[in-house]
Amino acid sequence: MHYLRAMHAQNPYVDRYDLKRLVKHNPELKTHIILNPSKEDTIDFSDSASVYELNRAMLLADFNLDRFELPMGYLIPPVPGRLEYLLHIQEFLTNQFNSDQNTKLRGLDIGSGANGIYCILGAQYFNWNMVGSECDENAVKIAKANISPTKSLKNKIEIRHQENKSFLFKNVIQPSEYFDFTVCNPPFHTSKEGALKGSQKKLNNLGREFDKEQVALNFEGQANELWCNGGEVLFIKRLIKESILFKNQVRVFSTLVSKTDSLANIDKLLKKAKASSYVIPMDLGNKKSRIVLWWFDSSL
Repeated sequence: MHYLRAMHAQNPYVDRYDLKRLVKHNPELKTHIILNPSKEDTIDFSDSASVYELNRAMLLADFNLDRFELPMGYLIPPVPGRLEYLLHIQEFLTNQFNSDQNTKLRGLDIGSGANGIYCILGAQYFNWNMVGSECDENAVKIAKANISPTKSLKNKIEIRHQENKSFLFKNVIQPSEYFDFTVCNPPFHTSKEGALKGSQKKLNNLGREFDKEQVALNFEGQANELWCNGGEVLFIKRLIKESILFKNQVRVFSTLVSKTDSLANIDKLLKKAKASSYVIPMDLGNKKSRIVLWWFDSSL
């Protein structure tokens, strides 16, 4: 695997958030603004309601959505980090395949969730055509309800229900379809208990007291988004194995990888699949992650 730099220079959220501007688009955010030790406006990033209203404000203000609502328990999309992923995808395709940066790409999000965030950002920020695949039928309905009121998204996003949880690409990618890239934010915990411990550890690191029962309630409805048997390595193994069947219909496959320890196993899997690969580190605040991309020479 080869490595690129971490931060992307074009991410508009590198600097401090303009909370006063965002409040104009989402008045609910105002009740969550607090002062930091330097007497500057901020929010409590350990509080899910505050994080939700901040990201909701960004979507309404900067991506021209007419509506964005998530029921309690569904994964809150951190807009800056999700946009960072897509900026790296665009740059990689431009550099690796000598494509025009202004080319209108077609992307597929595996596990788009109720928030449909990659589809929304891809369509509104880059003007790409996006397809989202999701096995949770209720999440599909929520995502469609958020997308349909915004007229500019009508012909740019399609959310598809993956009815068979045994498959990731199969039944979603149709025989005549071609995608420039796929993205995925896989569940990285091996169990619900592991996800709960991870959340509690995060709150401890932030120095915030918490109610274990309330934390548990916040996880309801997120099983497909946060944990699966075998964690992220087994999930990505499924992605890689199935990607071989669609190597002539996708230019570049990709996934986020949360844990550094997972990279060695993923590298072995990609070599076994005879795929070329690249790793892009991402570093946003206290959150460290990386993107793994792979492709098959025969598909070029």
